[in-house]
Amino acid sequence: MPEPQYDVVIVGAGLVGAACALALKDSGLRVALVEGRAPTPLPPDESWDSRIYAISPASVDFLDGLGIWKHLPPERMQRVEAMRIVGDNGVASLDFSAYETGAAELACIVESRLMQSALWQALRETPDVTVACPAECAGLEIAEDGATLTLSDGQALRARLIVGADGARSWVRGQAGIEARDKDYRQSGVVANFAAGKPHGGIARQWFRPDGILAYLPLPGNRVSIVWSTHTEHSQELLALPLNDFCAEVAQAGGMALGELTLLTPPAAFPLHLIQVGSLVGRRVALIGDAAHQVHPLAGQGVNLGFGDARVLADTLKARGPRDCGDALLLRRYERARKEEIVAMQSVTDGLKELFGKQNAAVGAIRNLGLSLTNRAGWVKQALIRHAVS
Repeated sequence: MPEPQYDVVIVGAGLVGAACALALKDSGLRVALVEGRAPTPLPPDESWDSRIYAISPASVDFLDGLGIWKHLPPERMQRVEAMRIVGDNGVASLDFSAYETGAAELACIVESRLMQSALWQALRETPDVTVACPAECAGLEIAEDGATLTLSDGQALRARLIVGADGARSWVRGQAGIEARDKDYRQSGVVANFAAGKPHGGIARQWFRPDGILAYLPLPGNRVSIVWSTHTEHSQELLALPLNDFCAEVAQAGGMALGELTLLTPPAAFPLHLIQVGSLVGRRVALIGDAAHQVHPLAGQGVNLGFGDARVLADTLKARGPRDCGDALLLRRYERARKEEIVAMQSVTDGLKELFGKQNAAVGAIRNLGLSLTNRAGWVKQALIRHAVS
């Protein structure tokens, strides 16, 4: 194969792919980023994005190190200072507080489009990353000494390493022959933003209900974003409701904790899956973000896992020594560093989803008792909070 033009070609410039590219700037590596379409420009009005993320303190540190965090408008962000989880009997509960561990916050709620815009602006300002956009992938040839990514316009990008950051249905993963197990939860996540009748106090709330899992995530001002993970038929029923009835249904499902809710963004829904890959790496290929894993949103950790992938892969490549970027032993080092956290998060979220999805009186009594006992066991709570903020 001819001498590669790049050391690393990243396919997919969403939050995780763009962050990985920026993490490699100033590394001396030749980096290219391939994306099918540019992010939608920010609207001139003050509308709210229904897709929001709870960014962990560790991810905040990562984005801050990339020079991104300081460009996000503080008036559009909300600190989560505490979390309240209620069992499906309406009585058992578990309360977390950042104060209990001395942390400033458990998470920070940020709109997806704000982070995406800041990442792309940073990419435009760095000469270290070549961006091909819009560009569609047409073929991937992997050899012993490198890989060639062919675009639909016929352009060939030769690289030492191809990084798949192209989402849950990853084209790169398929081309590399990496197996993926897709567990369809037969659920959808219904999302929408509201103005609330009562102050949220910086508290994230979650209810395990017979019809699914409802989460209230605080937004700046008296606003709240919801994710209602529920079976597909119920999600369709919710979306079909008149908007005033939808607001009332969400408020009632949350026990009127924030009073009456007024809709700010139209409700939408997305399907929920668990995706587990056979390996995070292949020959001259590494996967990050949703291409490497997908988890149930009940813990709100999907994008944080992805940022962890981007950070660890970039650190591994920068510390590679004499090895080239696609060296198999180097890629295994990245996989070993990420595997435990990914498997643990998938096991926890999948286990909780299955546990609270069983409509059995005996199982229900046990799970709600466990929630209450955990709330009383200080050392268990401390461990859970430390994991949440890491």
